[in-house]
Amino acid sequence: MTYIALILSVLVGLAIVFGLKPNNKTIQLLLAFSGAYLLSISILHLLPEVYTTKEVNVGLFILIGLLLQLILDFFSKGAEHGHIHEKKNTIFPWALFISLSIHAFMEGIPLAHNLHHERLLWAIVVHKIPISIILGTFFVNSNIPKFNAIAFLLLFSLMSPLGSLAGENFHFLTIYKTEITAIIIGIFLHISTIILFESSKDHTFNLFKFIAILIGMFVAYLV
Repeated sequence: MTYIALILSVLVGLAIVFGLKPNNKTIQLLLAFSGAYLLSISILHLLPEVYTTKEVNVGLFILIGLLLQLILDFFSKGAEHGHIHEKKNTIFPWALFISLSIHAFMEGIPLAHNLHHERLLWAIVVHKIPISIILGTFFVNSNIPKFNAIAFLLLFSLMSPLGSLAGENFHFLTIYKTEITAIIIGIFLHISTIILFESSKDHTFNLFKFIAILIGMFVAYLV
């Protein structure tokens, strides 16, 4: 079920691209909702878990996650939080693919042994849908061959399931599950805060974005 949900999250995003053709405002609202959900799940559930399950310097690993995401952002150009720059070329975006694959693989690892498995799973699913919409839109508007684009998206959809599979079958990942979860929290905090707190144009108050954030936080509180 976990693997199916992770793969479907990418496919749902692509279906939205080709079926509904969402505009930029809709995508930004979806991102605001997912960012609020990620932040709330991290604060309400994941942080209490890592601070009570093992005697480790949790804060250090959260900072490592923040720094790791900063490095990944350099290669992905911020695709994880909605920033992707469309270029009309035929060159396959290897840096984007590798950085997003590392990000997706790592966030799948804690799913294997997390106390809040379902909450973490839905946080990842909610995050992947708008990212998949952005990636799908990027490829639709680019000159990259369709086969390469489809291969990119299919492989991307498999990364989190592979991370979860690795977490289940590699013993050392089980031993360091608290540290890995703390790193993922750092990644989530980086992504969600950028989505939520980057300034709107001319620093204007965006009511619809605010409502999307409130809904995301409320849903995270309920689950």
